[in-house]
Formats: sequence, structure tokens, C-alpha cells
Amino acid sequence: MADSKEPRAAPTRTPLLVATTNAGKVSELAALLKGTPYLLQSPADLGINLEVEETGETFIENARLKARAHFEATGVMTVAEDSGLEINALGGRPGVHSARYEGLPDGPAKNARMLELLSGVPARRRGCRYRCAIVLIHPNGEERFFEGRCAGRIADAPSGENGFGFDPIFLIPRLGLTMAEVSDESKNRMSHRGRATHKLIRYLNTIRPVPSQKL
Repeated sequence: MADSKEPRAAPTRTPLLVATTNAGKVSELAALLKGTPYLLQSPADLGINLEVEETGETFIENARLKARAHFEATGVMTVAEDSGLEINALGGRPGVHSARYEGLPDGPAKNARMLELLSGVPARRRGCRYRCAIVLIHPNGEERFFEGRCAGRIADAPSGENGFGFDPIFLIPRLGLTMAEVSDESKNRMSHRGRATHKLIRYLNTIRPVPSQKL
């Protein structure tokens, strides 16, 4: 006898807008949010292109500026993050200015500049940390904040092909590898963004997804 049961409809996933145009960050967040009842969307997916001036003095402030601007433009549950590298020998620089430090693009040129600034600085003084702040805005406008850190040391030279940004010069002393040399799985577990996002996920798992107010 044929089974008369109708196939179950796929569960609806709640849209979650990630307020960034950085493809690397979108990819990392998508991997971390895999398996959750949320459908990650980029600004391009919703047809918007906002230029948000990051005038905050902290990572949280900048993340909030980006999250609030995108939420007000879409009404979609929004998550934004701001992150950067703090180097002890440089007094915490580049810090909140990591993305636009000295007007250099992310990648080899900026990493070379960091190494130039640390020329002659011994390993014991090359300590650094990645920091990440995430702001989540609910469809009702309520905000939640999450932070993550990852300590390391600036390498003597770049190494590795994975990751992006400062990853090739961010050395993880206990592994003897840069962040660009570890697997994606390991990075998502230990990185500043991974740690902040895991806090976000734990929170998302405690709430019931609600529809967005407008699309």
C-alpha cells in the first residue's frame, strides 16, 4: 500500500542580515551559523549598499553604527561586527582603525607595514590580540552585544594562504602557526570572530525566531 502521507515542507528560516560587504567575514559567519534556523543575507541580497562612517572609539560602537544603519534601512534582524588587531608594542594600534590604517588596503601591503613598524622588536614584545565585537538587533529594535578575543604574537614574516587581513602575520605561539595556516574549522573555533559568534549562536538558540517587520 502506497504511503499517503504528504511530504513535509522545509522549515522556514528567519532572515538574518549581516551588515558587511567583506566577503571573508560573510563566509566565516555563514559557516558558523550553518545548521541554525537563520538564513544569512548580505546587503547585496536585499539590494542595498550603505556607506556607514565608522566614527566610534570602540569596536562595539562601530558595530552598533553599522547594525543600526542597516536595520533601519531594512527592518530585518541584523547582525554587525567590528574587529581589529591590537599590537602591544604599538600602543594598541591599529585597533579600531585596522580596516583603514594609514589608508592601506587589507592584505600584503598593510601586513608589510605592520612588520616594518615592528622591525627590530624582539619576540617577547610582539604580543598582540585580535578583538571582535558583534551587535545583534532584533526585529523590535532590541540590541544585544557579544565580544571575543584571541591572543597571539606578530610573526617575523607572513606565512599561510588561508584567511584574510592580518591572518598571515598573526602567530599562534602554542601551535607555531599563523592564523592563515590553520584549517577553517580550527580558526572558527579559536578566532576572535569565532568566539564572539559562538556567544551569538548560544543566544540565538535561546530565543524563538520572529518575522522581520519589513523587507
